[in-house]
Amino acid sequence: MEPIRVRSGFPQQDTCQSLRWTLPTILLEFPAPVPTNLTHSEKAHSSVLKITVMNSKGGCGKTTVATNLASYCASRGYGTALFDYDKQGSSMRWLKGRPPSLPPIHGIAAFEPPRAGVTRAWQMRIPQDTRYIITDTPAGFVMVDIEDRVAETDVILIPVLPSSIDIHSTADFIRDLLLIGKARIHNTRLVIVTNRTRIRTRAFEKLERFLNKLDIPVIARIRDTQFYVSAAEQGLGIHELTERDAQKDRETWAELLDWLDNNRGGFTDFDYAMLQDLSA
Repeated sequence: MEPIRVRSGFPQQDTCQSLRWTLPTILLEFPAPVPTNLTHSEKAHSSVLKITVMNSKGGCGKTTVATNLASYCASRGYGTALFDYDKQGSSMRWLKGRPPSLPPIHGIAAFEPPRAGVTRAWQMRIPQDTRYIITDTPAGFVMVDIEDRVAETDVILIPVLPSSIDIHSTADFIRDLLLIGKARIHNTRLVIVTNRTRIRTRAFEKLERFLNKLDIPVIARIRDTQFYVSAAEQGLGIHELTERDAQKDRETWAELLDWLDNNRGGFTDFDYAMLQDLSA
C-alpha cells in the first residue's frame, strides 16, 4: 500500500517570497492502515489475506498451525506478519528463537498493551509489503472478543483433534462463531484443519464421520509426528527441517496455502441443523 501523505503549507508564503525567504513545506508520512470490516467484494479482492487460527478448546494446535503457516508463507518469499493474541506468548517465543538467516516474519505481541506514548494503531502496524497476516489466538475466548476477531479476518482456520471431547467442543465453537461472532454477516470463511491425525485408527474414523456430517471444508490433515515439536524448539516450520522424513509434510502446507489463495469467496453456508445435533 502507498503511504498516506499529508502536505501542510502556510498562507503567508507569497509575502515571504517577496522578502526572498520561504517557509518550509512539511511532509508527513504514515503507514497505510490494514483495512478491517470490509464489504463482501472488498474482502474477496483485498491484496492482504488475513488468516486467524481459532478454537476455544485449548491444546488443539493453534500455535503449531499459525507458526508453520507463517514460516511457509515467508519461505515462499511473501511478506508475512504473525499476530499473537495469546497471553502465553507461544508464537512470539517461537519467533524470537527463529534463526536470522531464515526468511523474516514480522511479529506483533497483540496481547500486550501499547507502551507509554504509543497508540494501539501504531503498535499493530505492518510492513507495506505484507501479503499474509496470520493470527494466533488463545483458548477460552471471552465472548465479546469473538465478533472482533471474526470481523477483522478473511478466513478462520479451526484446528481439531481426533477425540470425542475435541469434536463436541469444536461443534460448540462453530456455533458460537455463527451466533456470537456473526461469521455469515461478516462474510468470514470457516475451514477446518485436523491435527495430530493417525489414519486407520478409531479416533480418526470418528473424526472423519463428524467432519463429513459438518460439511465445512477440511483443507489440511496434519499428521502426528515429533518433527513438529523439534521444529518449534528451533523457531522453524516443519518444512525447514533438514531431516528427509520431515520433507513429506511440506506438501501439506503447500496445499493448505494454495487452497486459501484460490478460495477467497467468503462465507459458505452449511447445514446448521446438523451442527445443533452434533453439539447437543
